[in-house]
Amino acid sequence: MPKRAVAGTALVEGIAALTGHTFADTNLLERALTHASARKGVDYQRLEFLGDRVLGLIISELLFSSFPEAPEGELSVRLNALVNAEMLASIAEEIGLPDFIATGAELRALSDRKRVNVRADVVEALIAALYLDGGFEAARAFVHRHWSEHAESAGAARRDAKTELQEWAHQVAGEAPTYSLEGRSGPDHDPLFTVSAELKGYKPVSGKGRSKREAEQNAAAAMLEREGIWKKEKNG
Repeated sequence: MPKRAVAGTALVEGIAALTGHTFADTNLLERALTHASARKGVDYQRLEFLGDRVLGLIISELLFSSFPEAPEGELSVRLNALVNAEMLASIAEEIGLPDFIATGAELRALSDRKRVNVRADVVEALIAALYLDGGFEAARAFVHRHWSEHAESAGAARRDAKTELQEWAHQVAGEAPTYSLEGRSGPDHDPLFTVSAELKGYKPVSGKGRSKREAEQNAAAAMLEREGIWKKEKNG
């Protein structure tokens, strides 16, 4: 059976509080927040396609105006960091969006990586719904509200941490780093993984994340910061 923690009037009012926009077309909103596992005949997939493009345009515009001296390469790195699945899933968690998503029982069997993807996809679908129901300004207001602080972060200008660590590791150790799972905690629907990054000649360092991939990225970033390759972010 499909499951949605928040529905009906509470759904419309809750999304209005998160987005600053009250939907005129509630069917569009329902569709944006419905996973295919709910088996309702419609889901968010087409909206996700549109939302991805709308989000990319809004973030590109935001970065272009916020960093007038940044070269194209830096802007591209910042863009990629702000629109990847981990960032979108993190924002979904920050604003409590998972409670509004209608899912079926099959979703509980999904891998942790796919759960991250579902949350990211729903964020994109919601942006598309805002665009269709309220126009570009409604979508822009939502994105600026929840992405602006992340856009200002120094970490947004970084490359992928695992890629950066691998290149540095080959230079200093002649081999790639390895990652091992140290532990997993939390409930099945919201697990927290701890992963260790190891490199010959260097002390291991741990990172945590809602997926193994996110934990690996955080462990790689922690090692880069500890070794002085990256400056440690002020917000930690």
